[in-house]
Amino acid sequence: MTVASIIVPAYNVEKSLPETLDALLQQTFSDFEIIIVNDGSTDSTVDIAAAYQSDPRVRVVHQRNRGLAGARNTGIAAATGHYVGFCDADDLWEPEKLGVHVRHLKQNPSVGVSYSGSALIDDHGNLLGTAQKPRLKSISPAHILKRNPVGNGSAPVIRRAVFEAIAFRPKSETERDWYFDETLRQSEDIECWLRIALTTDWTFEGVPGLLTRYRIAKGALSTNTDRQFATWQQMIDKLTPLAPNLFAKHANAARAYQLRYLARRAISDRDADRALLLIKSAFGQSLRPAFEEPVKSAVTVLAALFLKAGGGLALDLVTSSVGQEHA
Repeated sequence: MTVASIIVPAYNVEKSLPETLDALLQQTFSDFEIIIVNDGSTDSTVDIAAAYQSDPRVRVVHQRNRGLAGARNTGIAAATGHYVGFCDADDLWEPEKLGVHVRHLKQNPSVGVSYSGSALIDDHGNLLGTAQKPRLKSISPAHILKRNPVGNGSAPVIRRAVFEAIAFRPKSETERDWYFDETLRQSEDIECWLRIALTTDWTFEGVPGLLTRYRIAKGALSTNTDRQFATWQQMIDKLTPLAPNLFAKHANAARAYQLRYLARRAISDRDADRALLLIKSAFGQSLRPAFEEPVKSAVTVLAALFLKAGGGLALDLVTSSVGQEHA
């Protein structure tokens, strides 16, 4: 059994997979395995993954297309490590990332989920000059619901015992347990983090530094904001019975934060009309983001207005503001 397993979901990622795997193989902590889950790819992903199996630390698992949650679940089922990390096939890990998280978990037995900040990169791997800089300590379920400090699916390293505590198996499943909800094609990560926080005693804690490079694909989200928000709401509806008081108190603010995040992504994709509509919807849900994060909220509004007016400062306004956004 290895100390750590790194799961790489892979669906038609022939362009980015080699860079991701090269970065993972350069980890300074040496006792790990990489499990590439080929999620029904139709491009050369399969051949690229197979070539990396010449390294004994790399294994490839094949499955029909089941989506990101399904690939992660299959990877967890195949993993042998005490600790399980995820790196999406277009993201990168800094060389010291795994070692930092393993040390953090070993030194803090109550921590189940260790995560870090992330530097944002573009389609070509270039740093965008902005980052997800999350809250690191004293994480409550309300923090996860509203601001998702984990940030993105390539940021955490998690104890295997945590997944064992939240495993479930739908009646239709005949192969292995679920940890991430495969009925969700988006928001599956925050649903998992919230379920851990609401149903187990494991704590969440971050480590300093930007140890993940998280890729922001241009144009990937703004045209799908309705679907993104609908899936997020589906997640809220599912989990509300677990903690009705928590959701009654914080769901509107969380909804506003989610809509503001989608507005900022629309601005990044130069979609001013969509951004302004999302901002209006956000403040219609709750004004708490304006009071709790006044600078970021004001910058978002101004950036959308500049963009609408044809100003070139909109993207600079968003990327120059600091703080953590939802994954």
